[in-house]
Amino acid sequence: MTGAVSWAPGAYVLGVDSGGSGLRVALGRVDADGPLFTTVCAEPVRTGAGGIDAAHLLEQLLPVVAELLERAGLSGSGDSPGQVAALAIGAAGMATLGGRLRAELPGALAEALGVRRMALAADAVTAYAGAVGQRPGAVVAGGTGMIALGTDLTAWQRADGWGHLLGDSGGGAWIGRAGLDAAMRAHDGRRGGSPALLARLHAVFGPAEELPGLLYPRSDRPAVLASFAPEVAACAGADEVAAGILREAAAHIAEAAAAVCPAAGSEAGGDGEVALTGGLFRMGEPLLGPVREELARLVPQARVTTGTGDPLTGALRIARALAVDGLRLPHHPTMLFVPTGGERSGGGAADVRNGEREPGGAPADGPVDRPTEADTSPVGHSSDISG
Repeated sequence: MTGAVSWAPGAYVLGVDSGGSGLRVALGRVDADGPLFTTVCAEPVRTGAGGIDAAHLLEQLLPVVAELLERAGLSGSGDSPGQVAALAIGAAGMATLGGRLRAELPGALAEALGVRRMALAADAVTAYAGAVGQRPGAVVAGGTGMIALGTDLTAWQRADGWGHLLGDSGGGAWIGRAGLDAAMRAHDGRRGGSPALLARLHAVFGPAEELPGLLYPRSDRPAVLASFAPEVAACAGADEVAAGILREAAAHIAEAAAAVCPAAGSEAGGDGEVALTGGLFRMGEPLLGPVREELARLVPQARVTTGTGDPLTGALRIARALAVDGLRLPHHPTMLFVPTGGERSGGGAADVRNGEREPGGAPADGPVDRPTEADTSPVGHSSDISG
């Protein structure tokens, strides 16, 4: 984006995080870090055959924005152009299911709020902006699932985030399933079983032989599996089977991070960062210790941090960067979409996966963004990675 900065002193920005647990909205100032006010809509935005329902998102978003602007002493209508300088929305499902949002939201938001600068992003991108900012590096977002996303500021690279049947290796559902497998092995008397994990299965779910009937009919099976991951972490200090599960999870996580980190020796890779963010890493040292060890082995050039900013923070950061013509993160038609009139000249970078550029610059599937079901897991869903 080029041209003179158009915002007035004291102008505001809006950040939105739409995930499986609902809609979070923050109002901030262009010239100050952090949110002034935040609010939450507990109802997740609907997803149907046409993708994410743009009308339903607007139905929830506009009254909330009006409330936030009123709290800041402003009108919630478009009668005060320039007061809202920019807006950024990060949404679970944006990359693969966000076609209606990209088609309908820019015009609707410009009409309702008078905002002309906006970005629509995958939630993995807002997670990156929240954890890393606009520096080159990588983020590993772990919850029920797991995805790694990295950039050298010219292109995005992603690894995993393919769901619990095809990947999400090392995520909460993966750890929980491995722990339950070890528990069932102990129940049967098979090799590789863990009596400690079997005892935790009994405490959490009841008799082992009843677990299939409890698990298989559930539509939220990944979340149920992930609810057992903290039990694995709790047993890891005294149980070698549980500790081995976490070591294997750490290896998967580090491999994904290594796949997306800017290359060692490159201009962007010399001072790279790997930020660990999401509810998965709240399990603490039983998982973080092995992850750090694996990352030191696979990406010794990278600094490992625990991301302090969540996707809502990232959305605010992207909005501020848009407001001052300072957005450095790569534009992309589905991952970080800036509507016509706000795009950088020369286009953006195409998604790169497994070292190959996607046809037409668009990813076949996009990062983690997939529709989420109700998530009862304490480690959160990979598509709701702030949880």
